[in-house]
Amino acid sequence: MQLTDTHCHLDFDKFDTDRQAVIARAKDAGLVRMLVPGIEVVSSRKAIRLAESDESIRASVGYHPTDLDKFSLTAFSEIQSLAKHPRVVAIGEIGLDYYWVKDDQKRQLQQEVLKQQLTFAAQIKKPAILHMREEKDAWYGDASKDLLGILAEWSKGLTQENNPLLDKPGVLHSFNGTLETAQEAIKMGFFIGITGPVTYKNAEEKRRIIQRLPLERLLLETDAPFLTPVPYRGKRNEPAFVREIADKIGELKSIKLEEVAAVTTANAARLFLW
Repeated sequence: MQLTDTHCHLDFDKFDTDRQAVIARAKDAGLVRMLVPGIEVVSSRKAIRLAESDESIRASVGYHPTDLDKFSLTAFSEIQSLAKHPRVVAIGEIGLDYYWVKDDQKRQLQQEVLKQQLTFAAQIKKPAILHMREEKDAWYGDASKDLLGILAEWSKGLTQENNPLLDKPGVLHSFNGTLETAQEAIKMGFFIGITGPVTYKNAEEKRRIIQRLPLERLLLETDAPFLTPVPYRGKRNEPAFVREIADKIGELKSIKLEEVAAVTTANAARLFLW
């Protein structure tokens, strides 16, 4: 059985004392691919170094919406340069975050930077890893509306260019929205990233949504070191725990763990060409 974790922050300092052991445990658990996303220039550089050090790891580069205090044209120019590295398979983690950022002017900046990064992703033909978080962690609100609007406009451009990203433009990472939002994104070709909260006791609505989404459009993500799944909740998350997420999806869809692993790993390979 082969598993893929398409979103794990192995560059974060929480892994400084045992990073190689974490990677070894992931491989022992059946992981054949781990994607480490950058959130600004320094993190993106670290992600690339990790990808260079291990064949099972790839990187993405970009500016996270809550890290825009470090954003500048010079910094974005460096991201563009880093994105050309052969071990970089996507642009991200990028997107909109209205949970931590409530000021309208700063939200407008998030939208402008997101559009810049999406334009660049289309130019170099690498998919986008998208963060979306609503104010008060609501299921639906301005972040969903704004993101879907931006993605719809971007998708139109991909169609006009006949860009190869058109049927696999990216993933909505750690999805925490409505069924309708997910379905709208899937219509545009996006994948939906599923993380540890699907295993939480109070996540019935999330599980109901996932039941109704096609397995062929789902990706497994730990978002390590965050969002640790049951039964490890309360501990630091790590890629080896992605199996718990796959197991829960199998339970929801009444299929075997091995099928979830095979399909989601194939989905990751298709999206990231890796």
